[in-house]
Amino acid sequence: MSKAIKLIVTTFFILSTFIISLPFKSYANEEEIYQKLLQDWPKIFPDGNRNAAGPRFFKYILDQKLDYDEFINFNKLYCSVSGSLISPNTQPDEIYLKDVDTNEKICGQYYKCCWPCLCDVMKYASTKKININFDGQEEYINAIVIDNPCDKNDFPELVNRNYFCQGGKLHPDYTYSIDGKLVIGLMHNASTCNKYDIDYIDNHEITGPMCEIRNSMSSDELNFGMGDIFINLAQ
Repeated sequence: MSKAIKLIVTTFFILSTFIISLPFKSYANEEEIYQKLLQDWPKIFPDGNRNAAGPRFFKYILDQKLDYDEFINFNKLYCSVSGSLISPNTQPDEIYLKDVDTNEKICGQYYKCCWPCLCDVMKYASTKKININFDGQEEYINAIVIDNPCDKNDFPELVNRNYFCQGGKLHPDYTYSIDGKLVIGLMHNASTCNKYDIDYIDNHEITGPMCEIRNSMSSDELNFGMGDIFINLAQ
């Protein structure tokens, strides 16, 4: 091998090692994360349709190879019900969901785009504790899940089915699922509810009386918030 070729090979090896060892982009705050989501919007939603597409955000975020704290912060900036982006530093709301494995009520925080989404997620979604590996470290999170919608005969027309489904199964390239449940987002700071938590949520002006009214309505009557789009997907 000539000296010139040896030099090229050696240089290539050094550069390759350097590139592989480079850390992934880190994000200092939620504003930087928000701008990243705006920048990648066409990649996440090639046709621009984000209706009820929280699962697309979750899978996209999981594929970014983030550290645990970044992963949590990314998951604060979209609404799992609507698929809307949420402004940085928005304050979350307290909700509870049923754990699919234990039937216990799990209380935690949810980042919403508008108040009806709180009612919809509490009525039509559940939570499941799952573990995810972050650079060799396993962390447990409370995922928000719904049943697989891909075998529905009345899949909502306003939702891009190709974002979710491969035939009657969940599409592994575009969604994250566990035990047949579709992950639509993340419940933050979650733990088993106590009596105080439940009383607070049941008596809050939104998750109490306003959600009681909304959740007693038929899907035909729901014409505000995401209306029946998410509900028809999840029920």
